[in-house]
Amino acid sequence: QVQLVESGGGLVQAGGSLRLSCAASGRTFSSYVMGWFRQAPGKERDFVAWSGGIRVYADSVKGRFTISRDNAKNTVYLQMNSLKPEDTAVYYCAAKPGGGSRYYNQYNYWGQGTQVTVSS
Repeated sequence: QVQLVESGGGLVQAGGSLRLSCAASGRTFSSYVMGWFRQAPGKERDFVAWSGGIRVYADSVKGRFTISRDNAKNTVYLQMNSLKPEDTAVYYCAAKPGGGSRYYNQYNYWGQGTQVTVSS
């Protein structure tokens, strides 16, 4: 069982930056693929990035967002730069064993989400 707790969301102006954190419980954190997803009101949950042996990003965030992980701290991060109003959403971290995936329904464990609001 893995428990995930996100933090770091907030309100920021367009062009600004935020860093989200996701702290995980469990002793096998390093063996899990960690992903970030986001969901805007009335929309589906969208893939943002995942980190396993490699890092993969959605085209919409490539070059602006960076996913990283500290296995010693059981924490995954999402550094978000050059934020745009369309980045406004609830951001979720998720974990899965095995290989990485862009599909939210393949992730076994989820955090509660953290709100990111980007004003224009």
